[in-house]
Amino acid sequence: MSGSGAREAVFPTRQSLGLMKSKLKGAQTGHDLLKRKSEALTKRFREITRRIDEAKRKMGRVMQIAAFSLAEVTYATGSSNLSFQIQESVKNARFRVRTRQENVSGVFLPAFESFTGEGASDFALTGLGKGGQQVSRCRETYQRAVETLVELASLQTAFVILDEVIKVVNRRVNAIEHVIIPRTENTIKYINSELDELDREEFYRLKKVSGKKERDAAAAELERAAHDKGEEGKAQASAEVETKDMLGDQDNEDVIF
Repeated sequence: MSGSGAREAVFPTRQSLGLMKSKLKGAQTGHDLLKRKSEALTKRFREITRRIDEAKRKMGRVMQIAAFSLAEVTYATGSSNLSFQIQESVKNARFRVRTRQENVSGVFLPAFESFTGEGASDFALTGLGKGGQQVSRCRETYQRAVETLVELASLQTAFVILDEVIKVVNRRVNAIEHVIIPRTENTIKYINSELDELDREEFYRLKKVSGKKERDAAAAELERAAHDKGEEGKAQASAEVETKDMLGDQDNEDVIF
């Protein structure tokens, strides 16, 4: 349940209140960190998008130039089997690709780098008969085209990975912001209200107990006062009886002459 009034099912105690406050602080800290991570990844994503657009435009121009260079070589050499001859003469590839990892806010993005291996070229002597300049220019043009293709592949791979990671991070940010934090805050409010209610009940109970004790003390005081008054009356009556006995008139009868 992710509504505005949703809360955790906890027992309202001081310990639960402390745990919920710690959870809220952790959720807010995590939200801030994920928000910054999302912003950094989005910034890099936009940069990669711009570089992909530039690489695609460059790729179009380079491939166009390479196609014209191949046409020039075919025209200059007068042979349509030049590419087949080159493939047959090549034994080892000099143009190679290596990978490395780039860390962007905890996300490892693969990056491809092209380099030329050591050793003599297997088709360095190709085109000595005729069209050697066009063959060299065509080879350099296609090498630049492959380098651009490797760069574009690296950018496309990073683009796909960043797209997925940004979606996951944004989902987590939204979940923390709109579900976890409101639910934790509602739970804290619920626990505070229940604890306040318990405090009011305890205060009312103590007040009632104190009032009953005061009433009992007053009743005991009245009873003690009444008892003391009765004892005092009895003492006074006994004193009067003793006074009469001392005079001795109570046993004397009247004498009639």
